[in-house]
Amino acid sequence: MTSLVLSLSNTLADAVARAGRAVVAVNARRRGSSTGVQWRPGVVVTADHTVRMDDEITITRPDGRPVPATLAGRDPGTDLAVLTVPDAEPAVAELGDADSLKVGHPVLALGAGPTASWGVVSAVSGRWHTWRGGEIDRLLRLDLVLYPGFSGGPLVDLDGRIVGINTSGLSRHTPVAIPVATVSRVSDELLKRGHVARGYFGLALHPVRLPETLAHTLGLASRTGLIVVNVEAGGPSSAAGLLMGDVLVTLDGAPVGETDDVQAVLGSQRVGSTVRAQIIRAGASAQVEITVGDRPQGRR
Repeated sequence: MTSLVLSLSNTLADAVARAGRAVVAVNARRRGSSTGVQWRPGVVVTADHTVRMDDEITITRPDGRPVPATLAGRDPGTDLAVLTVPDAEPAVAELGDADSLKVGHPVLALGAGPTASWGVVSAVSGRWHTWRGGEIDRLLRLDLVLYPGFSGGPLVDLDGRIVGINTSGLSRHTPVAIPVATVSRVSDELLKRGHVARGYFGLALHPVRLPETLAHTLGLASRTGLIVVNVEAGGPSSAAGLLMGDVLVTLDGAPVGETDDVQAVLGSQRVGSTVRAQIIRAGASAQVEITVGDRPQGRR
């Protein structure tokens, strides 16, 4: 038993040392620092909710050197922010495969220093949308402690490879990790344009159940829909002629009964494209074409 504990202890320590070479402190708020990862030469990734300043940001290298950093972009939807630094640090993240993680796998959360916390992956599932509208490639829920300042730091497997970025900003109850695939996709877009293009209709919607006779009369495949409770003035749906009280029943022919069904068709690749919407207005079916807009920055 003693040898097993010693072996695990050495494995954890080696993983911290290996991944810790790419971990930095991010000084972007008045009190206390957060954590970031040298994702590639000259690029640091951290958690957006910890970046409270737009300028005069610095990072602190593992050897204690302070380095000025520039905010290249942020995405509240995925709680990611990207900083650029003038010198290319040779120690960059060694990335692992988040898809290989299973429930029960031991993992480490690292903070600057490095400091560490360890636990297990408590839940995994597929693609999901955050409460801020961002799309995450895989849900990784963690049973470990994210100490103050740990958000923005790496999730590390026992081989010392970074498999995600930890955050307490996307879940009110337990920490989650943003997988490598999402971090790379979002950071590429932030470096390119400073924000993530995210489609929107300019609508507030609420699920409703349709009367059986109405659904039958209109030949609808489902008895659920989304009633329009607000239309943003000047937004895409306003331009398309949607009104409060309209009931949205399909988008591009697919039934919609939950707001997640709408989010599913509003990826960044849909901005500027046209979506065919079937609505019910005054008991009759109608077709409307909505041009997907680019969600204004700061809007959920």
